[in-house]
Amino acid sequence: MGMPVTKPDERRHRPEMPVADYFHGDKRFYDAREHVSVVKIFSGDWHVSAKGGEMLATILGSCVSACIRDPVAGVGGMNHFLLPGDDAGDARVSDSARYGVFAMESLINGILSAGGRKDRFEIKVFGGGNVINNSARIGSKNAQFIRDFLKREGYRLASEDLEGEHPRRLHYYPDTGRVMMRQLKRREDMIVVEEEARYSRQIKSMPVEGAIELFRP
Repeated sequence: MGMPVTKPDERRHRPEMPVADYFHGDKRFYDAREHVSVVKIFSGDWHVSAKGGEMLATILGSCVSACIRDPVAGVGGMNHFLLPGDDAGDARVSDSARYGVFAMESLINGILSAGGRKDRFEIKVFGGGNVINNSARIGSKNAQFIRDFLKREGYRLASEDLEGEHPRRLHYYPDTGRVMMRQLKRREDMIVVEEEARYSRQIKSMPVEGAIELFRP
């Protein structure tokens, strides 16, 4: 179980892009209704923003995203990763966990390179849903990895929304730290499960630092 934390804002502020459409079209675009530049974060991806007026968007099934920012430096970002899964048992040394470590270190180093400082980090984590009804509980393993990683590295967790049984849509504003999150429960939303299964098959046969295709058709 995770620490008691403040839940993200789940209010729906406007009609949203259908989940099926999320995986198509431009990765970056300007939302004129919200007056914000949107960057989609797919699995295996990460992005750091050092300017205001930018929103990072992702959809999570079993995957996990860390949203990290330095509020003083005004820089922050998001990653999105999935552990392929293995039987090593120890998340610190398993081949599977290397994907999570690589994703976290890439985002953290990106924020530091843009002027952030570790001692000022505000960290919020989301995802890890057990969206497929089986005994593997891949989402819980991803959630446990991110908790263990942050504890081991000495980072304080400001907020989390992990595990459960449903995918999540996540909007993150790095300049303010605001999070808009909604659980996806409609049948058509389950397309994210199919996309994650495809991505999982791909990364099992590729090295962590290899040219992994971003999580999209």
